[in-house]
Amino acid sequence: MKLQVAIDLLTTEAALELAGKVARYVDIIELGTSLIKSEGLAVITAVKEAHPDKIVFADMKTMDAGELEADLAFGAGADLVTVLGAADDSTIAGAVKAAKARNKGVVVDLIGVADKVARAKEVWGLGASFVEMTGGLGEQKAPGFDLDALVRAGVASGVSLSVAGGVKPSTIDAVQQAGADVAVVGAAIHAAPNPTEVAKDLRSAIMWRPAA
Repeated sequence: MKLQVAIDLLTTEAALELAGKVARYVDIIELGTSLIKSEGLAVITAVKEAHPDKIVFADMKTMDAGELEADLAFGAGADLVTVLGAADDSTIAGAVKAAKARNKGVVVDLIGVADKVARAKEVWGLGASFVEMTGGLGEQKAPGFDLDALVRAGVASGVSLSVAGGVKPSTIDAVQQAGADVAVVGAAIHAAPNPTEVAKDLRSAIMWRPAA
């Protein structure tokens, strides 16, 4: 399972600083939607140039003009982009077209989608590289939010998936045991007093395997 850090900060300087602290322990560096809106596509280029050996994930959350927006992000250096699962199929297909032209990938984010299992199967058929089972910030704050429900939806969908929303050292094992391809960690890393140590602990948890 790959480890993805979600950098939900607002400046290129802060993003580069955090990426530098955790890069050795993560596989994917995600640049959050707010960061890209604040700094523009240039932040994608800056992070990719600083960490060319890492997968750089532009969380564009595209809802329309899929081919155009994906191509812009890929041109700036992104390896993966997100399109919202609530978008029209043609938007997702357009982003996939742009990805194939550049040998890149599209992740479909199911934030806010009620029937995640059914939609995951649909977007997988459209060519998604993997599907992200996401619990948004609002969902996480709502009574009854359950990370396990996201994990169960991912398992039931039978597609390549990532899980985001409340993943931390105490919950990452459940994500791994469910067979997720990617665990996405945001606040547990960037809000920690020592992000490096948290990233290291997460990496150790992923690498550890119980005895048979």
